[in-house]
Amino acid sequence: MAFESLTQRLQGAMSKLRRKGKVSESDVKEMMREIRLALLEADVNYKVVKDFTKRVSDRAVGQEVLDSLSAAQQIVKIVDEELTATLGSEAVLLNKNPKIPTVIMMVGLQGAGKTTFAGKLSQFLKKNENARPLLIAGDVYRPAAIDQLKVIGEQLEVPVFDLGTDVSPVEIVRQGLNQAHEQKNDYVIIDTAGRLHIDEKLMGELKDIKALANPNEILLVVDAMTGQDAVNVAESFNEQLDITGVVLTKLDGDTRGGAALSIRAVTGKPIKFSGTGEKLTDLEIFYPDRMSSRILGMGDLLTLIEKAQLDYDEQKTQDLAEKMRENSFDFNDFIEQLDQVMGMGPIEDLMKMIPGMSNMPGIENVKVDPKDIDRKKAIVFSMTPAERENPDLLNPSRRRRIAAGSGNSVIEVNRMIKQFNESKKMMQQMTKGNFNMPGMDNMFGQGVKGKLSKMAMKSYMKKTGKAKKKKKK
Repeated sequence: MAFESLTQRLQGAMSKLRRKGKVSESDVKEMMREIRLALLEADVNYKVVKDFTKRVSDRAVGQEVLDSLSAAQQIVKIVDEELTATLGSEAVLLNKNPKIPTVIMMVGLQGAGKTTFAGKLSQFLKKNENARPLLIAGDVYRPAAIDQLKVIGEQLEVPVFDLGTDVSPVEIVRQGLNQAHEQKNDYVIIDTAGRLHIDEKLMGELKDIKALANPNEILLVVDAMTGQDAVNVAESFNEQLDITGVVLTKLDGDTRGGAALSIRAVTGKPIKFSGTGEKLTDLEIFYPDRMSSRILGMGDLLTLIEKAQLDYDEQKTQDLAEKMRENSFDFNDFIEQLDQVMGMGPIEDLMKMIPGMSNMPGIENVKVDPKDIDRKKAIVFSMTPAERENPDLLNPSRRRRIAAGSGNSVIEVNRMIKQFNESKKMMQQMTKGNFNMPGMDNMFGQGVKGKLSKMAMKSYMKKTGKAKKKKKK
């Protein structure tokens, strides 16, 4: 996951400060040295690191901070605020044309993920704005690019305009725009060619397309795994095309995060979206404050809530709550819940969005194997409809039949049924307002549930400034 090593280093640097009762100027200098090393190791631009650490130091060594009772907390808050400012302070949405269509031009090096992002953005606009986008296949130098865009268009039911590989990209864009006007598409997304390096021919072609299309957005797609070189690419494209924003792809990969922390500061152009996976739904608006919280290990509840709202059907959720209250939750509901939760992304990444979770010892080793989920589903699908609706029917002989039918052992079937029963009890308790949930110790180890909830709540209260004040006697 992106920023993992950076997060660990920054948390380590700040945890030393938190353990101190009184914070001195030398303590701040020591922390800043650790932060400087962590950022440089993450491949953050040297000038960006220098400016960032200076701003934090200037604010942190102020007498009103050092003399306060919560100096460590205030310094962590300063680091969070300055990191957010480095990333861009606030989310910047797409520039829209008052008259349709809004034209979005994708640029970037070959292999950065432009074609895939064009599909992700189409899906995002359809889902969030009920828009009718048109994709224009303007990359005529890589034959597979047109085919790839067509396949994506078919999957998303989004039209793709192309004229093959023998027509100039400028002419393709010209005719594609004419079709968009005729069909009254809300958005036009132009997929342009990339090279393995920046050359005059590439830039000349992109300038011609820009002059013709007069795009509302020129989005530079950058592979976050390229590190410091991504900043050089961004500078070059910005100088010649005056880009309006940046898209970071492959943030789910093994990246050190330097590009994300450097590009905004170096180019002055906002990061507008981030790609967080391979699925066409794995796209997020880039919120600097939320990303800062993630990097500092303070969670990201807002994104977690938004993911839940996007993936959960409100009526289904109400029906499920009613079933839990009536104690009629069955295996069909169990599978539906598994699918919805897995659709939100890897469980281990979701857990880290909960404030306090990333500070838990061993949390980086928590992995949920998708194959284990598939085994659970195979067991359920080997049951008869009556058995799924009435789990009490599952006597030993039926369990042996289910084990044979699903390719699992009876022990695995028994374990899965036990987990189902514990989940059922847990959700019943939650509907009654009791969060001392049975079954959590079996999943995470003895005593972890209390520690998790206390740490998460404490961290969240600090982050939001909602810590409870003691009542005066």
